[in-house]
Amino acid sequence: MSTEKSLEWHERAKRVIPGGVSSPVRAFSAVGGTPRYMVKGAGSHVWDVDGNQYIDLVGSWGPMIVGHAHPEVIKAVLETSRDSSSFGAPSPHEVELAEEICNRISVIEKVRFVSSGTEAVMTAVRLSRASTSRDLIVKFIGCYHGHSDALLVQAGSGVITLGLPNSPGVTQGQTQDTITLQYNDAEGLKSLFAERGSDIAAVITEATPANMGVVPPLPGFNKLIADLCHSNGALMILDEVMTGFRISRGGWWESTEPEGWVPDIFTFGKVIGGGYPLAALAGKANIMDLLAPLGSVYQAGTLSGNPVATTAGLATLNLCDDALYAKLDQRANEVGKGISGALTESGIEHSYQSAGNLFSFFFTPHFVNNYEEAKGQDSKKFAKFFHSMLNQGVSLPPSAFEAWFVNGAMSDLDIEKIISAAVISAKVAASS
Repeated sequence: MSTEKSLEWHERAKRVIPGGVSSPVRAFSAVGGTPRYMVKGAGSHVWDVDGNQYIDLVGSWGPMIVGHAHPEVIKAVLETSRDSSSFGAPSPHEVELAEEICNRISVIEKVRFVSSGTEAVMTAVRLSRASTSRDLIVKFIGCYHGHSDALLVQAGSGVITLGLPNSPGVTQGQTQDTITLQYNDAEGLKSLFAERGSDIAAVITEATPANMGVVPPLPGFNKLIADLCHSNGALMILDEVMTGFRISRGGWWESTEPEGWVPDIFTFGKVIGGGYPLAALAGKANIMDLLAPLGSVYQAGTLSGNPVATTAGLATLNLCDDALYAKLDQRANEVGKGISGALTESGIEHSYQSAGNLFSFFFTPHFVNNYEEAKGQDSKKFAKFFHSMLNQGVSLPPSAFEAWFVNGAMSDLDIEKIISAAVISAKVAASS
């Protein structure tokens, strides 16, 4: 497999872009080698500048849920962009998408659009502090909520991948009101609320962590967060940037609602933009109306609710019906169990973990419940597995600390090729 042109582009990129990439995990720092420069996607496949074709299990980290360049999404985007790519004014498209989000999640009454998951979470935190008149935010080690200063403490995938548990440039003052706990530590959370419950503005958690690999919440853990928050006058922020509208019609919360817990603020991204820069925060009207112009909590953005992005998001969500979600679950199960079987056959200790149709593999013999356990895996063995898969035309996330994504365009032949490649790659990884 030739990578000559990708190498040329990467050398060119490094002269004008820090590390040659616009987001750290793309640099292949965790696995070594040269990142592939992609130029085309269609359905379940992507192509790089050298003409190599790959089955895509990255999916732009989630939003390519219906596959790349879906004809209906492309048609909608072209029709909207012909009229203008941006107005800096309200447009019907954002209203229609907000209505769709409210229709999909019964407890959501209002939505505010922004351009990235980082913005959504940053605004949710500000809103929580204003709503409660408190300062403390609680987050879990290994959960990633974007790169705003207050939450770039013991964060997830990109930071773990680069070996940077905290970021230079983030001052002590920015993080002094952020408390971190080990994920899935119910007793630690109870103890914290017993000691400082009256000071806590909000607890933020990924609906199911997917930025240290997929680490599902233990039964009752999300409900415990909600119960402790509400009994102590704090808010629960549920970060569904990764899971929202990907694992079910209403995301993680709607699929687990029978547990009887309700978050106060949701954050969304990925799928709601259909591959375009778009994210949102959402919740009950009494909280959301604290945002300007109705309230005094300020947030603004020229491209927020961009007409092209909201059109792409709505077109994508319109394709996300029960049949698609059933297919995603099936494909994720086929890929996950097939690769797990290949790893087992080659004697590689691993933990195959899933949450809905999100899944990943930890190269460790034990089920992983938190970041401390995640970082103990054999990432060098994963790197060998990754490169062997890539050389056989299967594109995986270039880090052992990331979720994997299937899409609705994936075929039976794709599954066969993935598993055949995994059999070979597992032997390569086991030979180290």
